[in-house]
Amino acid sequence: MADTKREIERKYEGPATESGDDGLPDLGGVPGVAAVVDRGVTELDATYYDTRDQRLAAASLTLRRRTGGADAGWHLKLPVSDGVRDEIRAPLSDTVPRALSGLVRSRVRDTELVPLVRLLSARDVRHLVDGSGALLAEVSLDRVRAERLDGGGGTATWTEIEVELADGGDPAFLDKVEKRLRKAGLHRSAAPSKLAKALAETGERAGRRGHEQAGKGGHPSKPGLVTDPASGTDPASGTDPVTAGDHVLAHLRAQRDAIVELDPDVRRDVPDSVHSMRVATRRLRGTFGSYAKILDPAVTGPIGDELKWLAGELGVDRDREVLTERLTQALGDLPRALVVGPVRARLRTWAHARHGGSRRRLLAVLDGRRYLALLSALDALVTDPPLLRAAAGEPERVIGKAVRKDFVKVSDLVAQALDGEPGTDRDLALHEARKKAKRTRYAAETALPALGAPAAGLTKAMKGLQGLLGDHQDSVMTREALRELAALAHAAGESSFTYGLLYGREEQRAAAVEAALPEAWRATLEQASV
Repeated sequence: MADTKREIERKYEGPATESGDDGLPDLGGVPGVAAVVDRGVTELDATYYDTRDQRLAAASLTLRRRTGGADAGWHLKLPVSDGVRDEIRAPLSDTVPRALSGLVRSRVRDTELVPLVRLLSARDVRHLVDGSGALLAEVSLDRVRAERLDGGGGTATWTEIEVELADGGDPAFLDKVEKRLRKAGLHRSAAPSKLAKALAETGERAGRRGHEQAGKGGHPSKPGLVTDPASGTDPASGTDPVTAGDHVLAHLRAQRDAIVELDPDVRRDVPDSVHSMRVATRRLRGTFGSYAKILDPAVTGPIGDELKWLAGELGVDRDREVLTERLTQALGDLPRALVVGPVRARLRTWAHARHGGSRRRLLAVLDGRRYLALLSALDALVTDPPLLRAAAGEPERVIGKAVRKDFVKVSDLVAQALDGEPGTDRDLALHEARKKAKRTRYAAETALPALGAPAAGLTKAMKGLQGLLGDHQDSVMTREALRELAALAHAAGESSFTYGLLYGREEQRAAAVEAALPEAWRATLEQASV
C-alpha cells in the first residue's frame, strides 16, 4: 500500500559565515519563527534504483529504498514543478513494490531496475515553529557520502542544507528562510536532488543514452528535429526547424512525451490526467491524418488504430464523468419542487456503477503488453520517422496546404449540417463537424511555429466552433443518459417526471445551438484565414 506526500523544499550549499557548532546558521531571527527545536541527528542509508541507462534520472524521477528515520521504506519522487515533488511511499521490502514499479513503467518498460547509487547521510534536524508550537518548516544539515554501485566505484562527499515546508504551509515562508540563509553565505544548490549531484560527482551521467527509448528528448542523429513546438527550438541542440517534417515531428514528440509523462498520474487517478492523456492520443491521430503527405500512412495507420484503442479505454470513465457533472448542474438549477423522487441518489448510483471495475480495467491496460508495444511504436516513429517527399518542403507551403485542406472539410460538414432537417441525421452531421473541427485545430496548433498569426487565428476559430458543437453533442449524450436513468427509475417504481423535464431542457439547449450555428459559422469564416 502506498501513500503520497506533497513535498515543497529547497536545497542550499556553501560556507555559512555565522555557523554555530552544529554547522547550521541561526534561524531564530526568521520572521514568524518563535523557536528552533533541535530534533537530533539521524543516520540515513538510501539506495537509489534506475535502469542502467538512467531513464528515471533523465526524467528527474527518483526511486529509493531507505532505512533510518521516521519514514523508512521505498520512496518514489515525481516532479510537479520547480521545488515541488510528490513523494509516494511504500513499506520496506526486498524488491521494488508493485505500487511503485507501475508508476515508472512507461519509462522503464521491460528494462531491469538496478541499484545505482548508495547515499549515507548524517541528518542534523531543526524544526522551525511558530508561537503556538506549530511546525513551519524542517531544516536539516545533511553530511552525505555517495557510492556508485553500477560500476566504477566512484565516491563523493558533500554537505548541504535542506529546508522543507510543513504540510499546508505558505510557500512564501521559504523566501524568508532563504533570505536568512543567503545572509549567512549560503546559495541554492545547483543540483536539483542528492541523486543528481551524486551522479554528476561519481561518474559520467549516462541518462541520455536511453532518452529516446524512455520517452523524452530529441534524436541526436537528426539535428533539424525539434522537441518544443511552442518555441520552435530544440532545447537540447538549440536548432530551429527547417523543413515541414521538422515541425510535424516536433509536435509528435511533444504528444508522445505527454503520454509517457501522464502515465503515473493516470495510474494515481490525478484529476484531469485521463482527459489530458486522451487529448494527446487524439492529437497524434489528428497529426497522422492531417499530414499524411509528410508521414507515410502505411506506417502511421496501424499506430493510429492503437491510439484509437487507447483513447477508448481511457474514455470509459471520462464520458460518464462529464455527463454526471452536466446532470448534477442541471439538477441544481431546478426548483426543489420539480425534483420528484430519489433523483440525486439514482444519479450517484449510476455514476459510480462502473467506476471501480473500469479503474481496474484501465490499470490492467497500462500494465499490458499492447500498451507497452504502442509506446515502443511511438518511440520508433519519432526516432526513425517514415518521412515522405513532402517532408523536405518549405513549412509555409506544405503545412499551409494541409491545414487549408482540413478547413475545407470542416466547411463542407458544417454546410451539410445546416442544410439538414433537425433530428438524428443533423445530430450525426454536427458530431462529424465537431470531430473535424478538433482535428483542424490540432493541425493548426502544429502549424503555429511555421505559419504564425494565420495558424493562431484558425486555432482560435476552431476552438470556438469545437466548443459550440461540443455543447450540442453533450446535449445528445445527456439525453441518452436521461433515457437510461428514466428506465432504471421506472423499473424501480420511481417517478420519471424529473428525467423527462431535464430531457426537454436538453432539447431546448440543442435547438439553441443549432439556431446560433449559422451566425457562429460566419464569424468563424471571418476569423479563420490560412
